[in-house]
Amino acid sequence: MQISENSVVQFHYTLTDVSNGASIELESSNGSHPLLYLHGHEQMLPALEQALSGKAAGDKLEVTLTPTEAYGERDENAIQSMQVKHLMGAKKWQPGMTAVVQTEHGQRQVTIVKVGMFKADVDTNHPLAGKTLKFAVEIVSVREATGDEIAHGHAHGEGGHHHH
Repeated sequence: MQISENSVVQFHYTLTDVSNGASIELESSNGSHPLLYLHGHEQMLPALEQALSGKAAGDKLEVTLTPTEAYGERDENAIQSMQVKHLMGAKKWQPGMTAVVQTEHGQRQVTIVKVGMFKADVDTNHPLAGKTLKFAVEIVSVREATGDEIAHGHAHGEGGHHHH
């Protein structure tokens, strides 16, 4: 079966930062559960989802995305000061750490630039903004989504979204 709208896809991936000739592995699902997603429901970077369209179980592919196709260019003016109590993810903050903040657009990752007693300067760029990213993907399985999955807009099952 080929990946198309409303396919539930399971795949392993390795994400590498290939900016400026570097090759730095950022994350990988190898050795753990494959990632599960519902195709066509904006759960992935559009350029990556497009590359997966039409592929089938057993296919392997490498997709390199420019910053524009991935998480955007860095905005050097995206430093904001905020109260430390609004940062989620750790008890004690250090520059370079990634925190989660609640915004009117939902949760967002920020990077700590400077931290004081009550306030922290955070970089609101996505941690991968400005980077050229290579995804090495191996498709494990492809199946039709259930009516429930389509209604909820995401895949259910191992590696997918779980309702509590």
